[in-house]
Amino acid sequence: MKTLKTIFLAICLSLVTAVTGYSQNHYQPTPENLEARRQFVNDRFGIFLHWGIYASYAQGEWYLNQGHLNKDEYAHAASAFYPAGYNAGEWVKAFKDAGAEYVTITSRHHDGFSMFDSKASDYNIVKATPWGKDVMKDLAEACRKEGMSLHFYYSILDWIREDFPLGESGHMTGRKGDHPDYDHYLAFMKDQVKELMTQYAPVRALWFDGYWDHKRDSIPFNWKMPEFYEYIHSVDPACLIGNNHHIQPIEGEDFQMFERDLPGQNTAGYSEGQMVSDKLPLEMCQTMNHTWGYSVSDRDYKTSEQLIATLAKAVSLNTNLLLNIGPRADGRLPDPALALLKEIGQWMRLNSKSIKGCGPGPIAEQDWGVTTAPLAGGKTFYLHVLKNPGAVLEIPVARKSRIKSVAALADGSALPFKKVGANLFITLPAGLPAQDYVISVTMR
Repeated sequence: MKTLKTIFLAICLSLVTAVTGYSQNHYQPTPENLEARRQFVNDRFGIFLHWGIYASYAQGEWYLNQGHLNKDEYAHAASAFYPAGYNAGEWVKAFKDAGAEYVTITSRHHDGFSMFDSKASDYNIVKATPWGKDVMKDLAEACRKEGMSLHFYYSILDWIREDFPLGESGHMTGRKGDHPDYDHYLAFMKDQVKELMTQYAPVRALWFDGYWDHKRDSIPFNWKMPEFYEYIHSVDPACLIGNNHHIQPIEGEDFQMFERDLPGQNTAGYSEGQMVSDKLPLEMCQTMNHTWGYSVSDRDYKTSEQLIATLAKAVSLNTNLLLNIGPRADGRLPDPALALLKEIGQWMRLNSKSIKGCGPGPIAEQDWGVTTAPLAGGKTFYLHVLKNPGAVLEIPVARKSRIKSVAALADGSALPFKKVGANLFITLPAGLPAQDYVISVTMR
């Protein structure tokens, strides 16, 4: 009886492993990986770039699918792709001046086109375009020069390859779809991510997308992510892995991400039932306008006030902000995006102390805003006034707390305050700026 029970349990375990890819060998991050996580958390602000041959159509990154184009017709964009205005140094300097500490760029999107020099696929920017140059090499060099970390977005979904099993999207691209071979496709992905990690080292993180394409399969699709992740960590144990799958973290992942929403929210509809990890670093991605890739008709950009408020709210929830820009086909960043980067940078130069290296403050979100505090500890925390409360700001504090000083972080000017019981009353200057007004509060 005991033998039968043992056999039964072994069969159950093998079935679970087959469907989920999990095994009993639980992932243990290395000290180098944990250090990379710490640096990632301290950075707090990164720039996301969705750039590919889809920029030539100027209709967003999903144009191959949404425009119902045949993959061969779509590929004509590659033969005309010539980003003569591309200057990686200018890009990275603009990001650095805005206060960002890392860049995440699409190495390959769902259209299957590789924006890097790849031996695993000739359908890439070096071999398939008249440009013939490796833009990722230039970007990696610029990041190293400016001290910015480089992350790569990589789509695990492909709308053109015959070995990728057809999912929910990419049905009109001209694929036959009658000979899927996911093991072959997984081997291809391993080859490409190894190229990314070795050709452009150091690569601090890989950002995966497309898992949701098989979310509604009648038989659960086995992406074999733990196997994929184990391979990545064998190439570089310090490389961080995240996946935009909209579900709970999978074994082998090093940070959890949220699309267009702060952790715990679901205004965009992608995070339903997604619990927030209390063990992994967190990151939310958001666009400056609406589309991720460049769209000539999408001129509805958010204001710098809105984006700075999102950054402050993210940090107050122990979360990074990955802010997206869609570069144009000519290699230039859109003028509205550059203007926003400049405005964010002006604010960050005065207030980054309340963002970088910070996490949740001692006070939960209030009508007027949020609080942050240094992750290293100390006696100072920061009030981010996102909505004008009037002449006096009232905040709850511990009844026995003793306040040493209250000041505007931007210029250090002291602000009058009075503590009464469990409340702190701060007199605010007239004419608060529209952008986040940050106040530093130091305890005795």
